[in-house]
Amino acid sequence: MWPLPAVPLLVNLLGSLGGLVATVTLIPAFREHFVAARLCGVDLNKASRQPLPESQGVISGAVFLIILFCFIPVPFLSCLVGEQCRAFPHHEFVALIGSLLAICCMIFLGFADDVLNLRWRHKLLLPTMASLPLLMVYFTNFGNTTIVVPKPFRMLLGTHLDLGILYYVYMGMLAVFCTNAINILAGINGLEAGQSLVIAASIITFNIIELNGDYRDDHTFSLYFMIPFFFTTLGLLYHNWYPSRVFVGDTFCYFAGMTFAVVGILGHFSKTMLLFFIPQVLNFLYSLPQLFHVIPCPRHRLPRFNRETGKLEMSYSRFKPKSLSPLGASILKMSERLHFVDVHRGVDKDGEYVECSNMTLINLVIKLIGPTPERALTVLLLLIQVAGSIVAFSIRYQLVRLFYDI
Repeated sequence: MWPLPAVPLLVNLLGSLGGLVATVTLIPAFREHFVAARLCGVDLNKASRQPLPESQGVISGAVFLIILFCFIPVPFLSCLVGEQCRAFPHHEFVALIGSLLAICCMIFLGFADDVLNLRWRHKLLLPTMASLPLLMVYFTNFGNTTIVVPKPFRMLLGTHLDLGILYYVYMGMLAVFCTNAINILAGINGLEAGQSLVIAASIITFNIIELNGDYRDDHTFSLYFMIPFFFTTLGLLYHNWYPSRVFVGDTFCYFAGMTFAVVGILGHFSKTMLLFFIPQVLNFLYSLPQLFHVIPCPRHRLPRFNRETGKLEMSYSRFKPKSLSPLGASILKMSERLHFVDVHRGVDKDGEYVECSNMTLINLVIKLIGPTPERALTVLLLLIQVAGSIVAFSIRYQLVRLFYDI
């Protein structure tokens, strides 16, 4: 690659700015096409019943791919047209092509999910399949499965530990987590694109800080993906911000998650990248009882819109007490005691029933602050995302000294 990444990064930035303009322009241009194809839906958190186009993440994803397809030769121009290259960097070229293949597969599978409305078990399978090109690139280019053991465990495990195939399992699970973590923290205008934008900005900041370090090439590689992603997502957020004129769809969640997984794995900073997912990790852990159906989980867990006040309130899952397993009853009782959920009990014509607030970070925030306008709720959740990134940087550059020698 270039001795200094300034020229490729400048070309990448200019292409990304063009991508921003293209995304902002193309989304309204294709609106009627999506509505005519019945790829549309009604915003349940609005009084208006006007259909809005869905799956608009496919447009930002397509623009992202076009930018990077055109960018492919740029980092290698010194080898293609100059005489400064001793040997063509095939491993870097394979990493770039393999990453684009994984992201392209994920956009396709995400769009298929939006069209076919797949079940949750399929949502776990799709990222696993799309991550296979990524894992093969890692195997052929790097193949290193040895990790540095944190200081507290070195007496037991030693300084280094070879995980072998478990490391590839970890990377596959990372791809699954990234795609679905964004998907389950969703349901209000601007949240999916907004949280992805904050994570992308955090990764870009981290990459720029590390450009002067020993792993400059890895962070340059990450920037090649994150800069176009940031600007195409910004264009999508422009139309998805409250009051939303489009829905991003599962396509965008899959696309964003796989892009983060690509740069985290091939950029060799997957642990740091996960730190930028602190709100998503907390939301995932909080949602586990419903995700595994220990406590009944409705198909949609988005907040409930109160037409009289115009504010969003907690949504609930309603079920019979007898339908709970002993484990589910114990978790519900403990969560109620800790004030993690709001529980109502009553009797109707079918007998006793229980209403439990859905276990999402969105519902938890509403429980803490009360019914909230949608725009204010989105802003608050994005501020939590920013706070999570600040904590992540503090851990990465300060607390890390407690666990590793740096």
